[in-house]
Amino acid sequence: MIKNFIVEFRKFAMRGNVIDMAVGIIIGAAFGKIVDSLVKDIIMPPLGLLLGKIDFANMFFVLSNPNPDMHYPSLSAAQQAGAITLNLGIFINAVISFVIVAFAVFLLIKAINTLQEKVAGEQEQAVEKTTKACPYCYSEINKQATRCPNCTSDLEVSLKKTKAKKD
Repeated sequence: MIKNFIVEFRKFAMRGNVIDMAVGIIIGAAFGKIVDSLVKDIIMPPLGLLLGKIDFANMFFVLSNPNPDMHYPSLSAAQQAGAITLNLGIFINAVISFVIVAFAVFLLIKAINTLQEKVAGEQEQAVEKTTKACPYCYSEINKQATRCPNCTSDLEVSLKKTKAKKD
C-alpha cells in the first residue's frame, strides 16, 4: 500500500504542471525579495524624507508597556523590552510591496492573455482558410470537398448552379 502511494506520488510530482508550478514559486519568492528591497531601500527612504524625515520601519505605537515611564527610540528596542506594539510602518511597507507585486502579476497576466488571443486569432484564420460552409446543411467542410460528408450533397452541382446564375 505504501509502495503504491509512493509510486502514485512520484507520478504526480513529475507531471509537467507540478514542475512548472515549483519553478514559478521559486521565482516568485526571489521576486518577492527584490520587491521587499525595492520598497524598504529605494521607495520608503525618499518618501519618509518628503514626509518630514519619517522612518517607516520604526513607525509604531506601544499598546502595553511593562515600564510606563520608558520611551522607545526604535521598534526593536520596544520589542526587546517586552512592550506590545502596533507596527504601522511595517504594515505600510507590506501594503506597498503587495501593490507592486500585484501590479507586476497584472502586467504578466495581461501579456499572457494578449499572446493567447493573438495565437487564437491566428488559429481561427488558419481554420477559415481551409474550410467552407456546405450550401445545403451549412456545416464546416474542407474547402476542396466535392461532396459534403454530413448531408452527402454533391457540391459540384451547387457550384455549377452558382456560376450559371452569375453569368
